[in-house]
Amino acid sequence: MLTARLYRLASAAGLTSAAILLVNTAKRAGVIPITDATQLIAPLAQVFALVLITALFIAYGRSSGPFGTIGFALNFVALAALVGVEFVINLVFAQLPDATIADLRAGPLGVALTVASVLFLVGTWTFGAALWRIPGPARPALALYAVGAVPVALRAAVPEVALQLGLLLLAITITWLAVGLWRNAEGVSTAPV
Repeated sequence: MLTARLYRLASAAGLTSAAILLVNTAKRAGVIPITDATQLIAPLAQVFALVLITALFIAYGRSSGPFGTIGFALNFVALAALVGVEFVINLVFAQLPDATIADLRAGPLGVALTVASVLFLVGTWTFGAALWRIPGPARPALALYAVGAVPVALRAAVPEVALQLGLLLLAITITWLAVGLWRNAEGVSTAPV
């Protein structure tokens, strides 16, 4: 069935997102070197995550009513904004001296980065809560996804190790959700909305 294949394709996108998050975590921890390639792929984690959350919404979230729709919309917009944040952090800030970065963060760019981070936290929690209310995605994965989002959203205010743990937790839970969707692709393809 075509719909099941699309869910599996979205699951593969989720697994790709998780793999990129692992690369980002390893890069930040100094386990692998920072290269042009690792900097270029960093924003793709959010791009692929957009595909997964869209599939999760279509497969499960629609049945959670307006709350699910609002949660999905917030999470989608937040992840899209984080694509821009990751481009700035990995491809612009990486090339600038600390004083210039501080100046940029003191202006409208700092406000935009903060808004994107807060929106990510609110969007992740809202979408996770909407999915929690219905049968489908594994509830422990949803809870851990919400926990992992906290240090990522507060990245400017938490120690580096907390950010790395948050990224690792997000990679694990995205994998968990993607594998669950893959396994249930046939069932959710035929389930009534």
